[in-house]
Amino acid sequence: MTDTDGTPAGPGAALARVPVTGTSRRFDAAVRAYVRQHPRATVVALGEGLGTAFWRLDNGRLHWLTVEPPETAAVRRMLLPDGPRRRTLACPVTGSGWLDAVRAPERGVVVTVRGLLAFLRPPEVRALFAACAERFPGGALVFDTVPRWCVGRDPWRTAPAAPPLRWGLNAADLPKIASAHPNVVAVREVPPPGRGPLAGHLARWRQHVPLLHTPARTVTEIRFGARRAAAGPGPGDAAADPERPAGHRSR
Repeated sequence: MTDTDGTPAGPGAALARVPVTGTSRRFDAAVRAYVRQHPRATVVALGEGLGTAFWRLDNGRLHWLTVEPPETAAVRRMLLPDGPRRRTLACPVTGSGWLDAVRAPERGVVVTVRGLLAFLRPPEVRALFAACAERFPGGALVFDTVPRWCVGRDPWRTAPAAPPLRWGLNAADLPKIASAHPNVVAVREVPPPGRGPLAGHLARWRQHVPLLHTPARTVTEIRFGARRAAAGPGPGDAAADPERPAGHRSR
């Protein structure tokens, strides 16, 4: 809920003022842009944990669906109880069960996936893109991931129990995402808000300098067009697959 000047009001006001990272700002910018066009849209946050983006982005009309595994969903409901336009669904984020829980998709749907895709296998990533493109024509999907050179290396990671990184994406791979489904009509990297084009060029350059820094996560937005029949797999699909096993630098 917001005041007339757009400032968050009510119990969520404090949560909305929690400092956010550069990656969060890019997610927020992409969602805000979509919601401006579709003010009654549903935002589906896959695996957001205890994320508080709802209170930063709420326009008083949108709906918010958080999808979490049962254990995490129970904790979120306890600490951030559901509201009239905000609810948590206990469902595997990598499955398809949550797709049917999206109400009134004709009003618009933007799916956010933060900190998750890098841990999925390439076919799982591709299946998620295709499912969203098929079910949410006119919608969008915003996700982050690491450069492809990070996959299988992880020299910066300090949590031995964390799962391995299985999927990465370079700037040169963005156009190939469109092959996931015919309904994918646009793919773009979301730039850091408030910065000029030079910042985006520098971020892309950093993708190709492994071991010199903590790898920057890129944020990408996919837009879906009108519903079209998905083409069946062809003999060239494997070569065109943007989620091919990673670990090689782009030329």
